[in-house]
Amino acid sequence: MRILVIEDDKELCSILEYQMKKSGMEVDFCHDGEEALLYGTKQTYDVIMLDRMLPGMEGISVLEKLRRNKVSTPVIMVTAMDQIENRIEGLDSGADDYLTKPFEVGELLARIRALARRPSRIESIDELYFSDFYLDLGKMQLIRGEESCGLSKREGDLLAFFIKNKGQILTRELILTRVWGADSFVTDGNLDNFIYFLRKRLKSVHSNATIKTIRSVGYQLEE
Repeated sequence: MRILVIEDDKELCSILEYQMKKSGMEVDFCHDGEEALLYGTKQTYDVIMLDRMLPGMEGISVLEKLRRNKVSTPVIMVTAMDQIENRIEGLDSGADDYLTKPFEVGELLARIRALARRPSRIESIDELYFSDFYLDLGKMQLIRGEESCGLSKREGDLLAFFIKNKGQILTRELILTRVWGADSFVTDGNLDNFIYFLRKRLKSVHSNATIKTIRSVGYQLEE
């Protein structure tokens, strides 16, 4: 599981780094709002932990900009601001969970695991574009020019996840967690079958795009 921690308290970051790595999590850290946007929009994470009070750009602004950039990664907002109106503002701005300081690290890790178990959200837009094709999510159709083919719901969700993370190398674990959900019993073999069928769908509409296998890692959507 890969986590982005956006927190300016360096001492707290040291504690979290030790505990998260001990729990088997990979973790990146950044300490201000501008850096947070760079990490959040250019990398793929299972969960983002976001401090509300940050130098340069406060957490609510970071969260709103991430959501406007179609970053659907679950976000847990962590802050000392514990009034109910603060929680409402954070959740209404796009946070998935809200934890007040001080907190027990064990509770934070449990909340992160709970968020990671949720299947990836598909944005409330009808079409996603990449290269020479687009995906119609309403009709579950892959379309290139005058050519089109139908997709199953799972194929559509999988292709949507690739498009939303276009150009990025996606690990098998991340794909299975975000598309199927961490509690599902889908196997690597099932994922390989879906990749095979998606490649056939792309070829059927004569698209220049392909899903590249990254040996021992995962897959990448590219032209």
